[in-house]
Amino acid sequence: MATYTHGHHESVLRSHRWRTAENSAAYLLPRLSSGVTVLDIGCGPGTITADFAALVTPARVTALEVKQEALDLARAEIARRGLANVDFAVGDVHALDFPDASFDVVHAHQVLQHVTDPVAALREMRRVTKPGGVVAVRDSDYKAFAWYPELPELDEWMALYQRVARGNGGEPDAGRRLLAWARAAGLTDVTVTSSTWCFATQEDRDWWGHMWADRILKSDMASTALRTGAADEAGLNRVSTAWRAWAADPDGWMSLLHGELIARV
Repeated sequence: MATYTHGHHESVLRSHRWRTAENSAAYLLPRLSSGVTVLDIGCGPGTITADFAALVTPARVTALEVKQEALDLARAEIARRGLANVDFAVGDVHALDFPDASFDVVHAHQVLQHVTDPVAALREMRRVTKPGGVVAVRDSDYKAFAWYPELPELDEWMALYQRVARGNGGEPDAGRRLLAWARAAGLTDVTVTSSTWCFATQEDRDWWGHMWADRILKSDMASTALRTGAADEAGLNRVSTAWRAWAADPDGWMSLLHGELIARV
């Protein structure tokens, strides 16, 4: 695995806990129903996982994370919701510790952009998918993000994120590459789509902008940027202030593009 750029600071989890099956996996929902087994790779704090579990019960969902500490976040969410059909596993998407043809659906949200070898990861995902099942992946495409007003400090933020993410071995513009990666992995029966998150109301701007204002100062991305010399504290504070200014602007608007792919096995 590559180094996870964001880490698990509260400012990061604030974003990840907002995610639901509806706002982050709508492309997959028609394939989920009672009795469908799911492997959720890179489950994070488990909000999407929990939604899946409710949809497919009594079938089981397996939540997978690369470290036990991260998996414990999902355990807490599943316990909070009182769900009894979720299993938990620590593992690496490049070498999944499951037999061939174990799951009906193998899902990964915002994972391939962080791994060392996304093609190898997709091959492993296909291996553990049952014949007739699907591999489903969704990843953002940072270079395709758009915002207004066009604050130069947000251009700094984008350039910094690209530098740090690639320095960690990831690919921040993964969304546009999903089809190419899937073809390289030998997946042929594929459907590709895209979708966006849009933040334009005052409530949405306050949440997104203040989250990033904190994240640029306190997350693992910030500590990596400082350690590697990609940014200094003055630069990070400048970007943080710009995020708050964007959030306060009634004309503020931001759209985040995501690539999506379903591959039938």
